[in-house]
Formats: sequence, C-alpha cells, structure tokens
Amino acid sequence: MFSRKSALATLLAGAMALSLAACGSNAASSAAASSGAASGSAAASSSGAASTGSAKVGQTVLKCSFNQSIDNPEAKTVVELSDKLYDATEGRYSIEVYPNEQLGAQKESLELVESGAVEMAIVANSMVENVNPDFAIIGCPYVYDSVEHQQKVFQSGALDDLYATTEASGFSVLAAYSLGPRCVYAKKPVTSPTDLAGMKIRVMQSDTMVQMMNKMGGVGTPMGQGDVYSAIQAGTLDGAENNIITYTDLKQYEVAPYFSETNHLMIPDELIINTNLLKGMSQDDQKALKQVANESVNTMFTLAAQLRDEYYTKCQNELGVTITKVDIAPFQDNLKDFIQEVANRSDMTKTIYAAIQAQR
Repeated sequence: MFSRKSALATLLAGAMALSLAACGSNAASSAAASSGAASGSAAASSSGAASTGSAKVGQTVLKCSFNQSIDNPEAKTVVELSDKLYDATEGRYSIEVYPNEQLGAQKESLELVESGAVEMAIVANSMVENVNPDFAIIGCPYVYDSVEHQQKVFQSGALDDLYATTEASGFSVLAAYSLGPRCVYAKKPVTSPTDLAGMKIRVMQSDTMVQMMNKMGGVGTPMGQGDVYSAIQAGTLDGAENNIITYTDLKQYEVAPYFSETNHLMIPDELIINTNLLKGMSQDDQKALKQVANESVNTMFTLAAQLRDEYYTKCQNELGVTITKVDIAPFQDNLKDFIQEVANRSDMTKTIYAAIQAQR
C-alpha cells in the first residue's frame, strides 16, 4: 500500500527536482548515510528558496524544515550551528534552513524526516509526543520553575534516554529549544480560570494540550498555526496561547490584543534528524554534530531572551497590546492532578520528572 509518508516524500522530491531543473542549483555532493537518506541534499538554489545567512556550504548540505521565519531565534540558532558543524567536520557538512513551512507544516516535516526525504526539522514537542507519549512530561504545564531551570534540564543530559526512544520511528532528537513562557491571548483579558469558561482557545495538536486547556478552564481547540489568525478574526476561536515571540511575529495581536501572563507552559521544540543519516556519518562527525547541537541550546535561550524583552516593549509601546499580570496560583491548582497523571504514566516519565525536580 502506498502510505501517506511515501506520498509526501514523492511529492517533495518531485517538487525539488522541478525547482532545481528550472532554476539551477549549487548542489552539494552527498556522502552521508549508507541508506542514501541524504543523497538528494543540495544547497539552496539561486532562486532564493531559503536564506540562512551562512557563507559556509558543506560538501553535504542538510535541509532543515522550519515553520516560522528565518529571523526567529530557533532558525538563527541553527544557522550558527551550521557554521560550527562545517568547521567541526572540516567542511563535510552544513545545514540549510527552509523557513515559513516551505517544506511543509510541522506534522508533514516530521513525517518527511522519518522517511529521509528531508534530513532535519524543528518541530514542537507535541508532534514528537504523538510518536512517543512519554515526551508529554517535558512539555507539561508549570513543570519548570523558570526559563533558567528549563535550560538547565535541557543541557543536563537527563533527557538522553528519552530522546533515544524515537530512533525506532526513523528520527533522532539532537536538542530541545524553547522560545519562553506561553500565555493566553484573546479579545479580552484572562486573569482566572473563570474568565476562560466557554472560551475556545487554540492549542497545539495533541491530547495533552487539549486536556491542559480544559483543566485551565477553557475549551482546548487543536489547530495548525497557519489557521489561528483567521480563526480568531472570524470568531471560530476566542483566543490562543503562545509565547510573546510567536504572538508578535505572526501579528496575532491584531485580532487578539489582550495578552494575559498565565505563563502556563514552556513547550520544547525539538531539533530532529533522520536516524539513518545520523548513523551513516562517521563516528567523529556524529560526535561533532551532537556536541554543537548541545552547545546551540545556550545560543537559542540567549537569543530568545533578548527578543522577548524587545517584543514586550514593542507590544506595549507600539502595537497597542494590553499585557495583564496574572495570579497563576489558581491555574496551578487546577493542573496539579493533571501534572501528576502525566508524571506517573510510565517508568520513563517518572524518571524524567524526578530529574526535572532535581535540577530546580
């Protein structure tokens, strides 16, 4: 049977072949996985399909799919990571970021990395959670005390066993990023669970996120990011939840000008790579990639903190956004049982939750 993943891979390969034939490409030679997962790798074409801002182009260029702009801290981080990878592998590898869903939305990007049609992607934890539900524990509401606590967990090595569980599905997790605390925004302020009653709030497409919003007091409504603006504008949604960076970059303040600091979630985004490709690299190159990926976590958190400060000021002083401080205790109380349920789902989640607690 011809699977959906195969269809996606075939369509992408055909589209890229047409693009290269029409525009010309500085295709990089591929000498990666023995499986041939990277055999179609090429640098961005002269038509400007993607722009990483990097001048270092490796012998093998790994395509990395991303659903937001090239100016996003996560994309900028991978650009820097690419340069470091190029240096560490003596020019054998570099990475080309394809932003703005050029290679597909997150769900499709994950499937394409699994199949090897795309080498890398940055995808939300909720997408990876659909592959292994144990990932829910690192994307659980109010599980981190602060941004600093989360970064410490991400760089501690405590998540390595969890990351390894995805290899059987065709992809490996190299690092986890986070753009910062997510908050509720809508056409009115939200300061308590009562305020959320009956409000349809967009969440990411996972059961964990739907349950979270329901327990916070709202009606969790899963939806792809590309449809959120128009859905709030049309009244299909009453609001959404996200970090200040995504909120501002996607101009969702235009339809939801009240940003309430519930700070309920710091959802990870995972940098993933096709497993066959990774294992097809030499041991030295694998080690180099894993090392620069771990180092990139600090780069990402630093860039995100700078941009959050800039955007909070911009939202308040230029964009007409009303930012409301919120007493988060009632929301935390509503979610206590839910957090414990997620933490005790399996031996893995118990171990990871204990590791998170130990890093406080």
